[in-house]
Amino acid sequence: MVSQKRCRSSHGVLLLAVALLLVGSAARAQEQAQRWWKGNLHTHTLWSDGDDYPEVVLDWYKSRGYHFVAISDHNILNDGTKWVHPDQSVGDVPRRRFERYRERFGDDWVEVEVSSGVRAVRLKTFSEYRKLFDEPGVFLTIQAEEITDEFGEAALHINATNTVEFIPPQGGMSVVEVLMRNIDAVYEQRERTGQPMFAHLNHPNFRWSITLEEFVAVENEMFFEVYNGHPGVYNDGGIQAPAMDVFWDHALTERLRSGGKVLWGLAVDDAHHYGEPSVARINPGRGWVMVRAEELTAAALIEALEAGDFYSTTGVELEGVERSGDELRVRIVPEVGVAYTTEFFGSRRDGPAGEVLAAVAGTDVRYTLEGDELYVRARVTSSKEKVNGYRAGELERAWTQPLIVE
Repeated sequence: MVSQKRCRSSHGVLLLAVALLLVGSAARAQEQAQRWWKGNLHTHTLWSDGDDYPEVVLDWYKSRGYHFVAISDHNILNDGTKWVHPDQSVGDVPRRRFERYRERFGDDWVEVEVSSGVRAVRLKTFSEYRKLFDEPGVFLTIQAEEITDEFGEAALHINATNTVEFIPPQGGMSVVEVLMRNIDAVYEQRERTGQPMFAHLNHPNFRWSITLEEFVAVENEMFFEVYNGHPGVYNDGGIQAPAMDVFWDHALTERLRSGGKVLWGLAVDDAHHYGEPSVARINPGRGWVMVRAEELTAAALIEALEAGDFYSTTGVELEGVERSGDELRVRIVPEVGVAYTTEFFGSRRDGPAGEVLAAVAGTDVRYTLEGDELYVRARVTSSKEKVNGYRAGELERAWTQPLIVE
């Protein structure tokens, strides 16, 4: 006869096994519920200095498999009334763009007025054009603004994503103060309105506007552009400033040593030109983010971005990124005939900023912490040359977000 004590023990083991099974199933279900969403967070239209209509721009992205796009024109929201005059612009490109726009969207949609033989075209507002493209779980249009400021000759730009209201440039008495005041203005609006939104610092090396020391001193930023598709942005550095990876490592190291904010790196298009591809023009399709979230909503995307649950890329596709415990694992979706090298960057507690801790070939790679690192992040470089890159000879890359050592 089995004792009552033994029965209770067996029953407890069975309950524990069932509980572990349920926890494992729930974790797998949550992982399966999440997916990667592809998006661009820096995009221009005719509302500022882009060269095409918002509908044409969004059509470009949606037809190429993007899931979300933030329209971020300079110092303006796509709201109110604005007219453009394709016949009065220099050259025949604006005229040809207008004819393409009308052919694609039809006379019932395109609003034209003619005065003294000159056509004027009303630009559709954000609330109007998003209705043509937004589909739950398929595509999302996000309202944004590129807050365009300056200090002396420095071009100081901050993108505000998912805004409610226009944010005027805040100004300031130094490069660092201008940047921090504009970032603070975004989060003031977020706190006041309750709308999820975030700020990111644009293209530090555009016109060599921000030094490494100034970048490190901007303590309130949480996101910056590690890659920008503008040919006038020197992502890989030069005589006047280092590469964006160096900016990232120095700022992140300083913050972690002083208890500051984490810093995440974005890849963006900064698209302005939607005609023929050219390395001399600012074309779409150069850089984007892949965000892992349960649903395609602005709130879910921003929550995932702020948790660092995304990667940035110019073409390399990742099957998975796991930042857990003491390991950073990167699984790459392979292309036939393409080789991949993953560099693991990090800083040790008492070492220099941004060492290459390891460089590994292959498509399933990992770095295990040795115990004295502050963080580790991965940059994957493929042997495949990027089509229509921001510079000649550019290779496709991807950047993971750092695994922070608590």
